[in-house]
Amino acid sequence: MDPAGCVFCSLLADPDAVWVSREDGADAAALLPLPDSSLAPGHTLVIPTEHCVGVHDASPRALHAVSDLVQRIARAMSSGLGADGVNVLNASGPASGQSVPHLHMHVVPRWEGDGLDTWPPGLSRQEVAGDIRMRLSEAVTPLTGEEGERASARRR
Repeated sequence: MDPAGCVFCSLLADPDAVWVSREDGADAAALLPLPDSSLAPGHTLVIPTEHCVGVHDASPRALHAVSDLVQRIARAMSSGLGADGVNVLNASGPASGQSVPHLHMHVVPRWEGDGLDTWPPGLSRQEVAGDIRMRLSEAVTPLTGEEGERASARRR
């Protein structure tokens, strides 16, 4: 997708958007969704400032920035709204139900007994032949360069 036609890229250029967190030079920003699509009071969208469609094509830097801001927003929901928990939701790719082709995480504050059910109601009927663990293990892209060094340091 051309970033020029991306609604989130357009919002990033709009200083009047309903920003929860937007810092100069930051790699991620957070905003409130349109009121008619908010799942709960304080429901927040966290997006990378670089255009990427989903987790498949996001740079490690964008994913790290989004994850960091998701955690900060979740903590703010607890301290600022009194939320007992959060759901972090993402859809990436055409078969996932992704509504906007720009990586975004929904951070939804939750309270005990709030009546919201964000877990999928059913199970996939898709069948995959062979040893799924083995197929995934063989397909995982190894970390290289700086990412690999950081991962090795964390394991030590």
